[in-house]
Amino acid sequence: MRPIIEARGLRFRYDDGTAALNGVDFCLYPGETVALFGPNGSGKTTFVLHLNGLLTGEGEIEVCGLTLEKRNIPEIRRKIGIVFQDSDSQLFMPTVLEDVAFGLLNLGCDRVSALSRAQNALETVGMAQAGSRAPYHLSAGEKKRVAIAGIVAMEPEVLVLDEPTANLDPPGQRSLADLIAHLPHAKIIVTHDIAFAQALCQRAAFFRDGLIVAQGTVDQIVSQFNWVFTPEQTKLRG
Repeated sequence: MRPIIEARGLRFRYDDGTAALNGVDFCLYPGETVALFGPNGSGKTTFVLHLNGLLTGEGEIEVCGLTLEKRNIPEIRRKIGIVFQDSDSQLFMPTVLEDVAFGLLNLGCDRVSALSRAQNALETVGMAQAGSRAPYHLSAGEKKRVAIAGIVAMEPEVLVLDEPTANLDPPGQRSLADLIAHLPHAKIIVTHDIAFAQALCQRAAFFRDGLIVAQGTVDQIVSQFNWVFTPEQTKLRG
């Protein structure tokens, strides 16, 4: 089976000289859900921001058969939807429906079609009745669902979710896991939440010092690295 995403030899250094990626190789296959584990600053978010050209370093990336280069970036950004950790960074329009439709309108979709697709996306995430509400009136869990709806409305092939359980209570985390499990897209989930990854992911990759140093099932990676999660911090034991 051909990967839907393939990254080879990714390297990236920030302007201050910090080496964030040191030769990352990674594949994602259709229908697969993969967790990215690792300490803070190990390169996980820097890596996913390379997948649709938000950051550009050295190496090669192919997305749905398209090489990541300037001429292909608009199409690749339609293939990969990123849901950021802070939902407020994606919600800024007066109403929920307008927020979800924003990306479609920005791509030139006519308003009637954009609003229809946005409403369908809200139904997909269980927020069908929220279209006329102001985003700032929503709970953290509702904001996360609306942010996901805004990406789903674009009909991507891959969803990337960066710390999706941040600021959610345990019931909210379980509800979100159930939603994500029922979305048909291939998914990459950057997380420190082991239980969340166990519920959703067929595979995990562990980042350390800008490299993927191991891949396997979630349980294999947790066991290999004695990876633990607390709400206050993440750390490696031993």
